[in-house]
Formats: sequence, C-alpha cells, structure tokens
Amino acid sequence: MKSERFLLLNIAFSVFIGLVVGTCSGGDARKTLCIERERQALLEFKQDLIDNSSNNNLDGIIPDSIGSSSYIESLQLRNNNFTGALPTFLKNCRELKILDVGENKLSVEIPSWIGSHLTNLVVLSLRVNRFNGSIPPSLCHLNQVHILDLYKNNLSGEVPRCMNNITSLLRNDSLESSIHFDYASYGDPYHHGNKYMGDALVQWKRSGFVYNKTLGLLKIINFSSNELAGRIPEEIAQLDRVLSLNLSRNNLTGNIIEGIGKMEKLESLDLSENQLTGRIPTSLAQLNFLSVLDLSSNNLLGKISSSTQLQSFDPSSYAGNNEHCGAPFAECPIADYSRINNLDEDDKIMSFGFYVCVASGFIPQAVM
Repeated sequence: MKSERFLLLNIAFSVFIGLVVGTCSGGDARKTLCIERERQALLEFKQDLIDNSSNNNLDGIIPDSIGSSSYIESLQLRNNNFTGALPTFLKNCRELKILDVGENKLSVEIPSWIGSHLTNLVVLSLRVNRFNGSIPPSLCHLNQVHILDLYKNNLSGEVPRCMNNITSLLRNDSLESSIHFDYASYGDPYHHGNKYMGDALVQWKRSGFVYNKTLGLLKIINFSSNELAGRIPEEIAQLDRVLSLNLSRNNLTGNIIEGIGKMEKLESLDLSENQLTGRIPTSLAQLNFLSVLDLSSNNLLGKISSSTQLQSFDPSSYAGNNEHCGAPFAECPIADYSRINNLDEDDKIMSFGFYVCVASGFIPQAVM
C-alpha cells in the first residue's frame, strides 16, 4: 500500500525554515516508526550541512544523506554557498515536486538523472550557479515541469530540440494556482488539514520575485546568460502554453523562428544579446498577450511590422540591431522597403532588368 506522506526541507537563505512530516500507512506503531525514521533522515541531513560548513554559513558540498529520505517532496536550498555537484543520492527522491538550489556555487554538468528519475518535478531551479557542459536532453522527460530555470550558468551547446516533448508546456492542466502539500504536524501526526505552500524565486517580466500563491499558474523557460550556441529550434514554437521565454545573453545564431507566433500565451519574450540575423517575423504580431519584448543587441534588420502590437513597444526593445525602420523608428525609404520586404519573392522570381529570356535557342543576355 502506498503511504500517505509529505516531507519538506527548506533551508533557503542560510536559514532552516521548516521540516514537516506526514503520516505513513499501517498500524499506529508502524506509523510512528515511519514518521520518526523519515524525520531523523532529514534532521541528519540538516546536521550534515551545519557540520560541513564554516561559521554556520551553509557552504561546502550537499551531503549524500539527503538520499536517505526518499519521500521528500520539496527541497529548497536557495541562496547559500554550496559547491561541487548535486549528490547522486538525490535521484532516490522520486517524489520531489520542487527542487530549488538556485544562487549557490554548484558546478560540473547538470546530471542526466534529473530527467530520468525526478519526473514529478514541477519546479526545477538551478539558476545562478556554475553548471557547465550542455543541457541534458533527458530534461525533456520532465512532463510535469512548469518552471525550468537554468539562468546564469556556464552552459554550452545547443538548446535541445526535444523541448516539445515536455507535455506540461503544451497543454492546459488542472494544477491549482499554488503548489501546496497537505501534512500532519510531527507533534500530532494523526491530525491532517495543514497545508504548506511551495515557493520559488522566479524571474517574471524582467523582475525577480518569490512566488507562492500563483506559482502553479506560471509556465516559464529561462536559459538566459549562458553560452548556448546554434539556432533556436523550431520545436520550441510548439510550447503554446509557455508564458515567458528567455534565451537572452547567449550566442544563438540564425533567424528568429517564424513559428514563434504559435506560442499564443506568451506574455514575455527576451532574445536580446545574441547573434540573431534576418527579419523580425511578422508572426510576432499574433501574440496578443505579449507585454514584454526585447530583441535588442542582435543583427536583425528590416521594417517593423505595421501591427500596432509590435510598434507599441519602446524603441529600446529593438535597439542595437543593424537596420530597422518603421515605427517606432524612422519611416522606411521606399527603396529600402522594397529591397528588404520582397527578398523572398526575389529569391524565387528573376526580376525584370536582371535577365531576359527569349525564344528557345537564344542565349540570355544581361540587360544594361
């Protein structure tokens, strides 16, 4: 029989915030033993953190003892000074819904077992660490995840093309506005009805806030401030329930994908400070909820779409590109407008004045 349980450890900002334990199935004696065993496992983990730190600042490596508590559902170690890798024993915590180890000094590669073992994750925050290597494709198996935050690491390689496999970002699901957990207090393990509300630090529309009451409603991808290269994969446009996409401050190349207009729920899009080229796709005008747009500091060119939606953004949203015209910039010269906006047709049809072909058997000659 599957036990009823909930374990939480929140040691964000170097403060031990809470440990709550639910009940386990079985008779009274078994319940008491189960509660005590799991409670002791987390207390041991907490003590390991303190014993391995200097001056009670939470630093050093994360102890393997966390793996002794396989029922933990929320682990928040945000804003400390942990170093090294995520402990391998953490993959035993298959019930985890929130894993927030942001703002530490964790390094090496992101372990692939996060995607293969921690498939119940709703929030994965590895932001502001020193993780390197590529983004493991196994993260595409996190079919419950709403927040995937890898902001400000040393990640390289390409954005995984399998992102469209994260079905939670493709559908409307029934998750409530908050991510909460029912639990029984340790002093009274048979009395239920208490709720713990999960939280996470989220960058939303250029600002960072700790969200709790509405955390379950957010669907966010933040890969900003890494060393990612290559093109933006077309598959990412299928994530039509994502509210915020931030790929800024990388080394991405190629065009902005035309299909981005299919991300109909998008409210915030930041592709700034990359090496993107080509025109701004007209499909962006289809994003009716878009309120934050930053395409600055790329190599984009062309006329800003005449859509009121795109022309309403501040000029800083497009600053630092090669050649823009049309509101909110100066009006496009007629010659430039023709040259830039008819490139597709010119690629398919030879315009008059370039080559003239006459009857079969004649050699085409340039018209001067």
